[in-house]
Amino acid sequence: MKRFAWRTILACVIAAVAAALSLAATASAELSAGAGLSEPAAPLFAAEVARSKAFVADMMREGINVPVPKDPGGGYTHEQHKRNYRAIYEAGRLYKLTGEQAYADFVRNLLLAYADLYPRLGPHPARSNQQYGRLFWQNLNDAVWLVHAIQGYAEIRAELKDAERRRIDEDLFRSAARFLSEESVATFDRIHNHATWSTAGVGMTGYVLGDENLVQRALLGSKLDGRSGFLRQMDQLFSPDGYYTEGPYYQRYALLPFLLFADAIERNEPDRKIFERRDGILLKALYTTIQLTYAGHFFAFNDAIKDKSLNTEELYQGVAIGYTQTRDPALLSIAQWQRRVALSDAGRLVALDVARGLSRDFPFRSLLLGDGPEGKDGAVVVLRRGDSERGQALVAKNTSQGMGHGHFDKLSWQYFDNAAEILTDYGAARFLNIEAKDGGRYLPENESWAKQTVAHNTLVVDGVSHFNADAHVADEHAPRQLAYGDSSDLSFSVAQMDNAYAGVTFTRVLAMVTIEGLDAPVVADLVRTHSSRSHRYELPLHYQGHLMRVGPNSKSYSANRPVLGSDNGYQHIWVDAEGAPTAADAFLTWQLGERFYTWRWVPQPGSQLILGESGANDPSFNLRRQPMLIHRLIESSDTVFAGILETHGNYDPELEQASASDSQIRTLSLESRNDADILIIETLAGRRVAAAMAHDPDANRTHEVIVGDENIRWTGAVGRVVLRPANRSRAEESANMRQATE
Repeated sequence: MKRFAWRTILACVIAAVAAALSLAATASAELSAGAGLSEPAAPLFAAEVARSKAFVADMMREGINVPVPKDPGGGYTHEQHKRNYRAIYEAGRLYKLTGEQAYADFVRNLLLAYADLYPRLGPHPARSNQQYGRLFWQNLNDAVWLVHAIQGYAEIRAELKDAERRRIDEDLFRSAARFLSEESVATFDRIHNHATWSTAGVGMTGYVLGDENLVQRALLGSKLDGRSGFLRQMDQLFSPDGYYTEGPYYQRYALLPFLLFADAIERNEPDRKIFERRDGILLKALYTTIQLTYAGHFFAFNDAIKDKSLNTEELYQGVAIGYTQTRDPALLSIAQWQRRVALSDAGRLVALDVARGLSRDFPFRSLLLGDGPEGKDGAVVVLRRGDSERGQALVAKNTSQGMGHGHFDKLSWQYFDNAAEILTDYGAARFLNIEAKDGGRYLPENESWAKQTVAHNTLVVDGVSHFNADAHVADEHAPRQLAYGDSSDLSFSVAQMDNAYAGVTFTRVLAMVTIEGLDAPVVADLVRTHSSRSHRYELPLHYQGHLMRVGPNSKSYSANRPVLGSDNGYQHIWVDAEGAPTAADAFLTWQLGERFYTWRWVPQPGSQLILGESGANDPSFNLRRQPMLIHRLIESSDTVFAGILETHGNYDPELEQASASDSQIRTLSLESRNDADILIIETLAGRRVAAAMAHDPDANRTHEVIVGDENIRWTGAVGRVVLRPANRSRAEESANMRQATE
């Protein structure tokens, strides 16, 4: 399989920036010389300083406010302690940048108040089933507090009186480090993002306090044997391609402690060469994090909250630290998109070089990212066409479970176009830090709906979720990524899963296929199942938009919507309509924004179409109402689900005018052989293209299939073959051409 060639990319980066190094050196010299805070050459940094000054000024006017913790996420005390750690961090930075004593005094007084409070705290009163914190309801938030607060303290510590320094060192920071690394050792020694934050906070505290024991515990784990700790997390949580096992949302979140602690290690122990460990894994992770976005927003699978974008503190800091290590001008374009930089010397360097015009476009591209420490636990595949903001992107989620934050949806997919998510992944059922929604915790529906297989775009067998929704079982099995390819007219992913259901193997082929005359590539989707006995198969498709046309004759339940089932997520699905599609009418068309989308499929004999919506049995209104369609086959052992997604037309709201609002595909047919499946697509204009999908994924094997009077020949797992135009009457062709251009 063709892999994401990191070494090649890094070599190109080095070559591309060679001419800029002299300017970068000049910028670094200016930073070392203490260049002015709001130099006109760095407007992004000047804006950051102004923003920070305004926030800290507000906090200083409010006075020292360190309340006794009592609230869960989103509550008053929770949010105040969050504001406080931000104020400690930013006021410390401002003191370093300006030398104004008022900032140092504010940090000192705030930390002295915490030094008075912290030794009196026990387990948080709003603790839940997770490892508790002291300042916050969960241990994780205490670690986040420490990571931020120790950075602000580092900037003013040398200015304190000995007695003040001892109080803050011992009663606050050493106590907090002891709580995380000794009293919460089960969390500290995990291979998990919670432990990443804990080890980063403890290790950075060790460097500031000059405590080598804390540093070693952070790096090597509580037993100092290297079986846990920060270095072990670097080795286990990322694949060789820089993919983080919990998915893009948590990759973004974990990136900050990884890079902040690595930056501290680099400054304090440069001989460790931390940014070179595992072939530069942390820098790979930064690039991969950015690649796992569309229009700036992260691909939202597993326990993801869908509104999270590159505009986040993790990426402001990540871009800054990454740029100091690589001087890659593509990272500057991300800062331009963000319109933010880190409040640090590294952030100012980014702002200076943006202002110097050194930025280059970030190379968003199709890629395959292996999962697991050795890259052998499945993969995530991203197929792209057009630009990164409004072009097309297909995400094939063929990954491992992703630990406790994983969902039971092997071989699922998402599709993006025109700056929107067209085929969706639900993400998490959670309202982060909103007190009204269970204090910002994951809601019960995260388990009963969001994680269940029917909530995703993948195969469900016998109405039961993959692995019977048992995360421990799921962690033991991952899909096999069989093939991947990317070219100008065909991009594809092929993967197989054989442990989600006992005795059932299913293979999924997803391909973006260019067809002359169409506005965008067609997405071909084929799911092939194999079992020794019969099962009920269902293939859901969750989409965004408003239905324009429903092809099959359907029975509508407009007066009294039934619920589709009683468990495994089916209890949350209202049934709107049911129908029995035929080859002539198996399509749906919907509109989202300015474009139209048609899903067209080849129905199996006896199959059903179910149109539904999420939200049933949801008395607290915790779920989003989202439409879906479900292909159901009541009884079959081996079968093939085959369909295509077509992007077409335009709606101009100003002119109140639509063009090509109906599908531009005339027919879709499937020809299955012993060793291949052939989808034949014919447009209204008479053009015909075959998406040929071999059962053997060998990239070098040549295949040949005769369909009708045509010989279809290709090499590799998937091929695109242009066929002879349809042999239709002149009147038919004229009508087709007229419809295609209307």
